Amino acid sequence: MADELNIVANIPKKDKYELLIPQLDALINGETSLIANLANVAAALRQTFGFFWVGFYLVDGNELVLGPFQGDIACTRIAFGKGVCGTSWKEKQTIIVPNVDEFPGHIACSSASRSEIVIPLVSNEKVIAVLDVDSHVLNDFDTDDKDGLEKIAALLTPCFG
Repeated sequence: MADELNIVANIPKKDKYELLIPQLDALINGETSLIANLANVAAALRQTFGFFWVGFYLVDGNELVLGPFQGDIACTRIAFGKGVCGTSWKEKQTIIVPNVDEFPGHIACSSASRSEIVIPLVSNEKVIAVLDVDSHVLNDFDTDDKDGLEKIAALLTPCFG
């Protein structure tokens, strides 16, 4: 298990993901606690990229329930198909929102959030959770984030058992 992250500050985002992913794999490898793994990944993403909010919502019946996160307090429950997280769950796909004020039905857990990316974690063709990342900067997420965060989601999916 890793004791600390090796973070290089002034390199492109894509390169940061390439350095971070194997470190996360080592961090979660062999750890059986889902909560510990989700918490460490949220912390690592926030520490590496300085995102405003990083966390997980876990599928519980017809709702997403707040799981481990890093950042300000958040919405506790989100209905299927509602907001960016619920829409990502419904559509089973990553959603990048350059400006949250322009997303129909956006749920504003914090007025400081300006852009967002949500990645579904899928097992046996069912969404089991979503990874939600918010930025206080407009248009902060791109295909490098999509690709990197989807790889991280794939690392975590087996942790759900």
